[in-house]
Amino acid sequence: MSRRNYKKGGSHKDRRNKQNKKTSRAKEYTGTLSMTREGFAFLLVNTVQGEAPVDDIFLPARKLNGALHGDTVRVAAIPRATKNGRKNEGEVIHILERSSKPYIGIVQIVNHEAYVITDSKNMPFDIQVVRDGLNEAKNGQKVAVLVTGWDQRNNLPMGKITDVLGIPGENNTEMHAILAEFGLPYRFDREVEEEAETTEDGLTAREFENRRDFRDVPTFTIDPADAKDYDDALSFRRTGESNELMEVGVHIADVSYYVKPETLMDQAAYERGNSVYLVDRTVPMLPEKLSNKLCSLRPHEDKLCFSAVFSFDNNYKVVSRWFGRTVIRSSCRMAYEEAQAVLDKVPDVMTDSGPVPEPIRDGLFFLHALAHRLRKERFRRGAIAFERPEVKVQVDEKGSPVNIRVKEQLDSHWLIEEFMLLANREVAEFIERKRKKNGNPLPFVYRVHEPPAEDKMTAFQNFVHHFGYDMKKTKTVRDYARELNKLLETAREKPEAGGIVIMALRSMARAHYTTQNVGHYGLAFDHYTHFTSPIRRYSDLMVHRLLWDYLNGEKNASPDHMEAMCTHISQREQLATEAERASIKYKMVEYMQDKVGQEFDGVITGLTEWGMYVELEETQVEGMVAVRELKDDYYVYDKETLTLTGSHTGKLYSLGQKVRIRVDRANLEQKQLDYQLIQ
Repeated sequence: MSRRNYKKGGSHKDRRNKQNKKTSRAKEYTGTLSMTREGFAFLLVNTVQGEAPVDDIFLPARKLNGALHGDTVRVAAIPRATKNGRKNEGEVIHILERSSKPYIGIVQIVNHEAYVITDSKNMPFDIQVVRDGLNEAKNGQKVAVLVTGWDQRNNLPMGKITDVLGIPGENNTEMHAILAEFGLPYRFDREVEEEAETTEDGLTAREFENRRDFRDVPTFTIDPADAKDYDDALSFRRTGESNELMEVGVHIADVSYYVKPETLMDQAAYERGNSVYLVDRTVPMLPEKLSNKLCSLRPHEDKLCFSAVFSFDNNYKVVSRWFGRTVIRSSCRMAYEEAQAVLDKVPDVMTDSGPVPEPIRDGLFFLHALAHRLRKERFRRGAIAFERPEVKVQVDEKGSPVNIRVKEQLDSHWLIEEFMLLANREVAEFIERKRKKNGNPLPFVYRVHEPPAEDKMTAFQNFVHHFGYDMKKTKTVRDYARELNKLLETAREKPEAGGIVIMALRSMARAHYTTQNVGHYGLAFDHYTHFTSPIRRYSDLMVHRLLWDYLNGEKNASPDHMEAMCTHISQREQLATEAERASIKYKMVEYMQDKVGQEFDGVITGLTEWGMYVELEETQVEGMVAVRELKDDYYVYDKETLTLTGSHTGKLYSLGQKVRIRVDRANLEQKQLDYQLIQ
């Protein structure tokens, strides 16, 4: 058994003595540890509002004192120049809270002692399983283990197994391992499932009387071909005395009717925060009875909705809007490809729900024209046109990857997108108007995206300057967005385009949920929320409840409690995104296992002091070329220009550069591909 322990760290008694000797110049910081497999770590310092941000603090392995990756700790640091060039070096003086995320590894049992051999890049130790902590795991199984303490005698972390995942290498085991690694559940408790099964459909004449009836209005859904949870539908009809107005309904599954606050289903949905979409499966936020049946807007079935209904004049301007509960009956369910065929005027398009009815075809053409106007107006206001292709990993019935392809972006995709954006924006603006009319704040859930920081904008402008692009100096962040769009359009067909998009995205803040509205910079909206996907996002369920309360004159929401909920669902969203990326990475590495030794064309998508990341042109499968493998020269990394330059030859590698590589190694455990550069 390979047991890694860092005896060189010394005993806890020795470390306490060293702590007592620290000078009065030491300053204490609180933050979260980011640990490396080599044993050292960095403290990501918690910033205090109004104070200048603090650089990450370096922590050598001998000064971690039992703290591990993700732990919240207090660190004492003395600013000074060190041999490695870092200004701040610290020591952990107190572990405030252990990370709640488990580690994934293989159980090894030797002489009645059990250890979990981890495969995490953030864990340099094996984890000793505490007495009675095996949870019936057998030798060689893959498990999730939660660190609970530190064994001072063996100088190893101790933990208990929280979940037995199965046999290593099996598809279900590995997908469950990814979910467990990010603290995401992959099954509902029995009590939650039972509560879901007893939920009635609510399709009664009495309920219909309390709703606006759209069942006779041409209505349809457009979703991915393999989707089962259809949570949005569109309707279209002409209204007015002379049919001069065009009414568009954005109909969203009324999850709030079925899922009441403080029920078991509500608690489970809140804990999950959102559905998770792995390569081979969907892990739903709600039990299947709701997500795929009661709340799914399936064709030819009466369904309860919460709708946003807009009337447009002949100039495509919104002249009225209405929000409220409805009942609909979709007459057609289309995949994006089928809807595109209709837009391309392909005759007799067939769907799973039958042929596309003529009123739906006519409505689709109008909605396409309207969506084009909405999109054009959004970019005129300064929305940022990030266009990065999305990759689809296709798997067989056993979950094995059989193909990787880049998804084609269709008009039908952005048609749906524009109407979802319209509904989300209009709901947020409605709340703002109501708030001003009432003269007091109405707590609400906003989806916000802050403008980039000035130093990030300057750094990006300097970066693109090295490619020969000069962005004009701008007075406002909105002007900067317009200049960025011009740059992205100019560079679209150039080799460096991919690298520029990547760096532009990195310069941006991350969108999140909050009760404090600052607008959405990327979309160029002053008010924005998430209203259109309550089957798969808890934020939208919160918005439905709040909107209904405010429509009925109720104002009982607690801003502080709501802000805490926003923080939670933002964190869950990030974890889900990381898990989804991990599943794609795993399947990509699995797909490349039989391609070791083969050569491919690629593009450099990232550069660091230890190597370059290369993305294959056809499949966008990313791997690394390590600097140590570049034998022709000694290469120096420039973090300002993100380049690697040969000291003797002057050979330069930069973002967006095309290269030829050979697949050298595919490490499935680490989800890592190693490439060799072909000189």
